[in-house]
Amino acid sequence: MLCAHGLYGPKCGRQVRRERVEADHSALRGQMAYAVRMRTVCMALSLALIGCGSTAKPLAEQPPVVQPPVEEAPLSGKTIDAAKEAINKVLDDWHAAAARADEEAYFGLMTDDAIFLGTDATERWDVPAFRTFAHPHFAKGKAWSFRATRRGVMIGSAGHLAWFDEDLATPNLGPARGSGVLRKQPNGWRIVHYNLTITVPNDRFKEVKALLDTAPPSQP
Repeated sequence: MLCAHGLYGPKCGRQVRRERVEADHSALRGQMAYAVRMRTVCMALSLALIGCGSTAKPLAEQPPVVQPPVEEAPLSGKTIDAAKEAINKVLDDWHAAAARADEEAYFGLMTDDAIFLGTDATERWDVPAFRTFAHPHFAKGKAWSFRATRRGVMIGSAGHLAWFDEDLATPNLGPARGSGVLRKQPNGWRIVHYNLTITVPNDRFKEVKALLDTAPPSQP
């Protein structure tokens, strides 16, 4: 207590310094102990992660998450009827444009990426190729005349695609059949695929096959 009152200053100075040194040593030992504990925790976590990595698959190997399909509301009967009416008009207008040799109207009812399959095995045309073939006929004012005598139309569930098949009366080919796909565009339904075929009665097939198997006469 005397030292606390400053009566023996030099002796109290040594005692204070000793106490400070001991306090510093105690703090250092505490810091070292904390560092050792943290190192132990880190090593334990590392071992745990390594153990998990041995059984868990890397993210890149995880199976993809398959999202359930989005169920779209079914089209109403009124919507389907309106779409079929519009599609029938497009196909009728398309055939009519060919009959009156209106090239712009005819190709305007096809999409830019449309495909036309003709009756010959070589006739698979995109729009530019089909137009190259058809242009001379349109230019003469006489293309071809197809008239649908029956047609079936099916609308896709989303209302953006439609499939059809039709029986055709033609003056040059005789009975024929067409089928194809239409896609709903901002400017209405347009033909994206058309397949023109000639029907062959089953009881006449052998005759037709024999004719096809016969080599064509050589040109002079």
